[in-house]
Amino acid sequence: MTKDTLRKLEAVLLAIGLTLLATFLALRIHSVLGSRAALRAFAQASESSMTGAPAQFREPDLSLWSEKRIAAYSQSMGLPLDSPIAVLTIPRISLEVPVFEGTDESVLNRGTGRITGTARPGEAGNIGIAGHRDGFFRGLKDLQAGDRIELTTRKGKTSYVVDTTEIVLPENVSVLQPKEHPTLTLVTCYPFYFVGHAPKRYIVHASFSEQDPSGNSMFSNEVKTTRK
Repeated sequence: MTKDTLRKLEAVLLAIGLTLLATFLALRIHSVLGSRAALRAFAQASESSMTGAPAQFREPDLSLWSEKRIAAYSQSMGLPLDSPIAVLTIPRISLEVPVFEGTDESVLNRGTGRITGTARPGEAGNIGIAGHRDGFFRGLKDLQAGDRIELTTRKGKTSYVVDTTEIVLPENVSVLQPKEHPTLTLVTCYPFYFVGHAPKRYIVHASFSEQDPSGNSMFSNEVKTTRK
């Protein structure tokens, strides 16, 4: 192979590499902007019913995401979705993500989703929220008992405290059964780095905290007192 041929081959490979890098960066930027747009829309819709300036939302940490999930997120931007019903915040893992209704792929590629049949934010009972293990919910692996979880709706913010985590089979739906007191259950697939369809589910159980630092809960006083 001549020197001229080698130089041409190097130039072609360099061009391909730069193109792939530009595509990857564009997907990451697009996903960040899409997530923040959904959160901003929620904040703007909430201004008329919640006191104070709109929240300053943090960008998702895409370094934990799989390339497949980043690409799926980008593709989901072309699909119409209703406004988020809530925003889920977990300080320990720097997560702030919109919560939509339902758990189909278009929802879970864009954010997280309320599991049909579970309580809605603001209702007494067990609120079930699902997310992808290689996207927004990958950080759940680092949660510990006592960590705080916040759920914000247009009526206010409610705090929960992580009680336990467990690993179950997909058919074990008992984790979503209604509870006597307000609770929150987060669901994602497991193992977190499994290649292919993960065979199990990772569950985070959290209970309503009366020590809400904001003092402004979306639950009514009636719902709060049922826990005593």
